[in-house]
Amino acid sequence: MKVATNSVDNAMIAQMQTLTGQEAKLQAQVSTGLNITAPSDDPSTYSSVMAEDSQSLAINQYSSNATTALAIGQATSAALTQVKAVADSASQIGIISSGTLTGPEMASYGTQVDQLLQEAVQLGNTQFNNSYLFSGTAVTTSPFAVTTDVNGKITGVSYAGNNSQASIPISSTANVAPGSDATTNQGLATFMNNLIALRDALNSGNATAVSTAQASLATTENTIINGVAELGSVQARIQVSQSQQASLSTTIGQLVSNQTSTDLATTVVKLTQAQNAYQAAVQSAASLMQHDLLTYISVQ
Repeated sequence: MKVATNSVDNAMIAQMQTLTGQEAKLQAQVSTGLNITAPSDDPSTYSSVMAEDSQSLAINQYSSNATTALAIGQATSAALTQVKAVADSASQIGIISSGTLTGPEMASYGTQVDQLLQEAVQLGNTQFNNSYLFSGTAVTTSPFAVTTDVNGKITGVSYAGNNSQASIPISSTANVAPGSDATTNQGLATFMNNLIALRDALNSGNATAVSTAQASLATTENTIINGVAELGSVQARIQVSQSQQASLSTTIGQLVSNQTSTDLATTVVKLTQAQNAYQAAVQSAASLMQHDLLTYISVQ
């Protein structure tokens, strides 16, 4: 049976196109190191890789959130720890002043307490990244407002923030509130007012009032200690989550690499075979075209 020349030519062209496509695909794999560069290469694996990439993006966001949360927590802890140091100094003064001191001696200590009060207010109004740390979620509001007398001496402190806490997601199943809670924030205002009471008792030389203020300071100091401990606990949770997210990110990255990376040695062999097949096809096509031309000439 005689086969039409056009059919043979079309088949040969189709074969060469197929070989060209295979060669181009293998060249891309060799140059990129990837065996999947388009959905058509392996639809099932490509879909799986896209899902894993989406999960990886989510993990990156959670990691970024955790970094932010940890920074807020650490800044809050640092400020609150400094307030604790102020409280320790005030307590020592209160203990010393409960004894037999002269009026001028007590007034001298009163001056020191007044300086501690100003330091406490400054620490209470600490900002981090332009946000007040002890205002709850009212981060643009200075949390501790003071009233002063005609001489500029602080006579009272009130809390101007709110009782809410910002919650930050650090994984698909966990949120944390890295800042101080309402009890701590309100306790700081009470602590500052207790400092005012201690200062005024010292300035008046009233040992009984000093003892009363000292007892109140001890109570609010416990609130500060509890706040520091709670912040430390939250930071530990964040760090555990960071470790878990980093491990998960590594696992997903390795999985994607295993699914998409090409075996270079095997791919190079396949590329060589495809190139040889293409050259053979070209030579066959040239031979066939020469035969057809001779046949045509002899018929003529």
